[in-house]
Amino acid sequence: MDALSDVLNSIRLEGAFYLNAEFTAPWCIRGECAVASVRQHLAGAEHVVFFHFLVEGRCKVRLDDHGGMLEAKAGDLILIARDDRHLLGSDLQMMPLDAGKLVVAEAASDDNFVHLRHGGGGETTRFVCGYLACSRSVCRPLLDALPRLLCISIGEGPASTLLRELLRVGVRESSAARPGAESMLAKLSELLFVEAMRHHVANVPPDAQGWLAGVRDPHVGRALALLHAAPARAWTVDELAREVALSRSALAERFTTLIGEPPMQYLTRWRLALAAQALRSGRDSVARVAERSGYESEAAFCRAFKREFGTPPAAWRRAGQHAGAVAS
Repeated sequence: MDALSDVLNSIRLEGAFYLNAEFTAPWCIRGECAVASVRQHLAGAEHVVFFHFLVEGRCKVRLDDHGGMLEAKAGDLILIARDDRHLLGSDLQMMPLDAGKLVVAEAASDDNFVHLRHGGGGETTRFVCGYLACSRSVCRPLLDALPRLLCISIGEGPASTLLRELLRVGVRESSAARPGAESMLAKLSELLFVEAMRHHVANVPPDAQGWLAGVRDPHVGRALALLHAAPARAWTVDELAREVALSRSALAERFTTLIGEPPMQYLTRWRLALAAQALRSGRDSVARVAERSGYESEAAFCRAFKREFGTPPAAWRRAGQHAGAVAS
């Protein structure tokens, strides 16, 4: 398996919600995770990624607090990795309408049914809009490496056809709320996200630095894949270097230059991220989670966890349980 697949395989998306939208010029909306039906479906999510896939037409987009504007066309995927407020429209100089105030139509069995419709009656732009829920702690390396606003050109061909079909299924499952829909949507969102990341990584400049550049590097990418595949293993830099066919010093320097921290520090943070997810989603004791994370004592684990997340493990677990209760 290639390094990108190995790494993405460990980043699990937890839920998703998809809807169709149609806008006619002139139009301008301010988007965020605000639509009531979305809040209901993804209540309690630790982190939400917002996307728009243009099925037809074109539009302009920029972050609400940033002047940089992008232009998107049919076949482009707009990704807002941190759920930032953003402006989307044919004319961004117009007074925007908050997305939460858009009228949501009644559900229907037609896959092409429009959930949201707005605009002045001119040129039509159609989207599939969606929200992907994920664990902020586990997805941190990838989320931190992505721009706040990203426009990925999927284009034509098999990849675009696959993406359109995934989105069509996602809309249908989000509307029908059938048994098993939650699991289906989580798996669809993973496929969608992986396809988008494949396109984005392929266009990362050769001299770029950061986690995505590291994933693409043959040696650092392999090292990342090994660490993600077996985080509980008692890795050393020497052993990791042998696995990727580099000297210890060469791997340490190359890894630190691209990723921004040494291999063992990265591994420690990754283990703590997995521990944070385990505390929220499982019932193992803090001591058991500490042991699986490579710590010989619960006290040492608690100190490291608090340094990373700002709160002790037990309090982190209680906060997750409270969010789950609110969602229910």
